[in-house]
Amino acid sequence: MLQAIGLTSTPRRDLPPLVDDLTFEARPGCVTALLGEPGSGKTTALRLMLELEPGRGITYFRGRPLHRIPHPGREVGVLLGDVPGHPSRTVRGQLRMLCAAAGVPASRADTMMEVVGIAGLRDQRLGSLSAGMDRRVALAAALLADPCTLLLDEPAAGLQPRERAWLHALLRGHASLGGAVLFTTADAKEAARSADRVVSIASGRLVADQEAADFARTRLRPRVAVRTPHAARLADVLGREARAAHRAVEIVEESGSRLSVYGSNCAEIGEAAFRNGVLVHQLADETGDAGAPVTPVPQARTGAGGTVKAEARVEAGAPLRAAAGAAAPAAPDARPDQRPAPGHGFRAEPGPGAGSWPAPGPQSEGRPADGARPPYARSEPPASAVRRVGGPLRPLRYELRRLFGTATPFLTTALVVAVSALTALVLARTGHTPRDRVLAAWPELVPLPPAALGAGLLGALAFGEEYRYPALAADRGTVPRRLGLLTAKLGVCSAFALLLGALTVTADAAAVRLVFGRAPLGTWAEWVAPAASWAGLLAGCAWAGVLASAVFRSASAGLAAVLAVPVMVVPLVRKVLEGPSAYPATGFASRLRGLASSPWPAEADRYVLGAFRVMAQPVGAALALSLMVLLCAYGFTGLRSRVRW
Repeated sequence: MLQAIGLTSTPRRDLPPLVDDLTFEARPGCVTALLGEPGSGKTTALRLMLELEPGRGITYFRGRPLHRIPHPGREVGVLLGDVPGHPSRTVRGQLRMLCAAAGVPASRADTMMEVVGIAGLRDQRLGSLSAGMDRRVALAAALLADPCTLLLDEPAAGLQPRERAWLHALLRGHASLGGAVLFTTADAKEAARSADRVVSIASGRLVADQEAADFARTRLRPRVAVRTPHAARLADVLGREARAAHRAVEIVEESGSRLSVYGSNCAEIGEAAFRNGVLVHQLADETGDAGAPVTPVPQARTGAGGTVKAEARVEAGAPLRAAAGAAAPAAPDARPDQRPAPGHGFRAEPGPGAGSWPAPGPQSEGRPADGARPPYARSEPPASAVRRVGGPLRPLRYELRRLFGTATPFLTTALVVAVSALTALVLARTGHTPRDRVLAAWPELVPLPPAALGAGLLGALAFGEEYRYPALAADRGTVPRRLGLLTAKLGVCSAFALLLGALTVTADAAAVRLVFGRAPLGTWAEWVAPAASWAGLLAGCAWAGVLASAVFRSASAGLAAVLAVPVMVVPLVRKVLEGPSAYPATGFASRLRGLASSPWPAEADRYVLGAFRVMAQPVGAALALSLMVLLCAYGFTGLRSRVRW
């Protein structure tokens, strides 16, 4: 059971709110259509239900508001817009990544691809999908966690008639299992044919809440669909006979061989075609648009001899009205196709505050939006703020699938290794560069080696892609900043950065040995301190990229923050550290050993001093200082806000 009570959006400046005191419900076992013209507030209403926009009102999903549901993705499946995924990611990779976010097995992705009919497109890139296939992927993502409620915004937009029929059959199947389905549409015919209940809104206010049969009878006009190879001739015949009989008939030429006739019936059209010898291939009663019955509006002019001639034209896609003298007869009832009775749904328990906010009762058919508040909204509804959701339920698995779901890390690794090997060869040929800088491919004039830049780039993409392609927060809230997700990103990016550093050093040593016949390598003991410095530099650059992209919400800003460390922060640290120290740090290892609870070996003093020297270097100190500032900024901008559960 979905109950929306008193939904009111935040008013814009000098303008009325897009949604104003909207109350309705979507029952389990039924498909409910939220009908309204473009700009009537349908999408805003859905976003208010999902707590994606600030406003007033509350929405209960089986008796609980969304912020009190532990795992909203398992309760509500949402479709707003296109698939929010990286265009280079495959369909299967996108769904498996979302499985990790929802905490369901990865095999669920293959199951849902079979359900929505895209099993053959599992290796297709998201950027190459058609509108229909993109909509199927979005539906599969909404159904991944087997939610009880579906909220879909214009799910049939841009689809072909066959795909629309498939979509509505899928929604009908979900409702038959006891789920509640709510979708928005601007097509009254689609709402009448595909829904069990139609909620009509205009200017953000409730107009009517009706059963689909009552909606079709009271608000839709019946029409006759005619298919004939002589459409223009038949339209002219029908227009002449309507004027002669003083009847209001509207004729619309849908295509070259199809007509839609309002204000008549199959018997009259068939008899007129028979009398005038017009071949007819099809005559069928259908549900028309949501316009009011045509009233006689004579289009007359005085011709030669003082006679009055009614002008009638048939244009492609434009209505032709033949009206004269008399009012149109009352339109017969138009009933949609018979539907199976809705199944037994979930029982909605009253949630917190449900006693003071009763569920809406049945609305009168055709209730006008006259601006008067309904009787159940006598007091102001509670205010709702934009909700921040938690991170993925399986953050490490999610981050691994996010990182390796595209070719970016592999292309970055190949480019970094190639540039690093070429740079190492140039430095080795000059003969004036120290061995450690040759292996790191780090010239004196370059702020960072290629491996550190690659690690910073991958770290910046970790959060930058979340904001550019918000797979985590799509349709559910802002991009989450949770410690579990942050820890997973820092761990995965630092591990990949260390792997990248090992590959570059190995490639540089192999290239120098292959070209010059010798390798700039010494004993293992000689490379312990440089290796620790190298690992700290790569991990620090990766972490700086992750934190900066999370703070500034951009991958380019994250990479810029990584470059700012050697360009801007290092000179400042050098200026602070230059000159003799009044208090030398001699004996630091022995004093640190005295603070330890258990004694450590004397050989460990060398490693402690090595790490301390690395931290005392300008680059190490600048990187540590930058990480501390970025971590504080991350906590201040994201983690300080209270998350409601």
